[in-house]
Amino acid sequence: MNQYRMPVVWSPTTRDHDPRNEVWVGVATTGTEVAARVDAILAAVTGAGHPVTEAATHPDDVLVRVHEPSMLTFLAEAAERWRQGPYADLVGQTRVVPYLFTTPAMTAGLPTRKAVAIHAEAGNYVYDTMTLVGPGTWEAARAAVDCALTATDLVLAGERAAYALCRPPGHHATPAGFGGSCYLNNAAVAAEALRAGGHDRVAVIDIDAHQGNGTAAIFYDRADVLYGSVHVDPGAGWFPHVVGYADETGARAGAGATRNVPLPEGTGDAPWLEAVGGLADWVVAEGCSGLVVSLGVDAAADDPESPLLVTADAYRAAGTVLGGVGLPAVVVQEGGYHLPTLGGLVAAYLDGHGG
Repeated sequence: MNQYRMPVVWSPTTRDHDPRNEVWVGVATTGTEVAARVDAILAAVTGAGHPVTEAATHPDDVLVRVHEPSMLTFLAEAAERWRQGPYADLVGQTRVVPYLFTTPAMTAGLPTRKAVAIHAEAGNYVYDTMTLVGPGTWEAARAAVDCALTATDLVLAGERAAYALCRPPGHHATPAGFGGSCYLNNAAVAAEALRAGGHDRVAVIDIDAHQGNGTAAIFYDRADVLYGSVHVDPGAGWFPHVVGYADETGARAGAGATRNVPLPEGTGDAPWLEAVGGLADWVVAEGCSGLVVSLGVDAAADDPESPLLVTADAYRAAGTVLGGVGLPAVVVQEGGYHLPTLGGLVAAYLDGHGG
């Protein structure tokens, strides 16, 4: 039997986002979510024989079902508004970074008005100081959405599976907020597009090293899209810190449609694959007809962003497990930041999923 070569969808525009730095505990550190990730993955999947196509442009109709319009408008305009302000001259900051977070602790029930300064307004939408916006950020994030939608189009047209080389990643983007190096939720967009294309029940299985709080939030009270995640335990001090626990199982109509499997630091192949297999069994038992895989490869041992110790062989095996459920699948790129091994890890998963 010939190996199935999964089509790969990408866009050169996804390289245009350059955050330059992340601000962690008040210190500007070199960013790890860099444009070179695209080229590392593209070289590996091309070398493995996967056919590559560029993303087609799509309208915003699915995107606005995932994100609130005010956030989309802010992201689209933020870089230019910042450029027109005094920030580059005053402090040398060319990227949008929040100065104020309008949390309930700050407003304390007082009536509020929209902030005039963008460095204050930014905190309405971005929930950390790690996720900066600059020239090209909106264009790259929007192109990543087009990658996800084009891959979904291929699956709806009859492909067994298609891979969307999305960058920046998306699974931490909530309905009205962004963070965790994510701006627009590509996996949620793919799930919504599968639903619109005729799939009554879709599952999103997230194997990134960190729980996709954005995807979980978007579908938490819905029964038509399941969300399952295997990730490092947030209770050990890892992002997203305050959510991603096993007792979060959905609400209202979505009760039981969320499943989190947090794992201890240092977890390697066997327990990680057991968790992936459990989520695959759950998808089958729940009668889903379509699948989205949030493919983060930052659970790998060499990755700087997590303490998990998963190998390339386990990523290939995870692909075999998730491909083995037999559902039409859109595979969406999330994390993975160790450039020397990144492409090989992605290619290993795709080879496994293709059987």
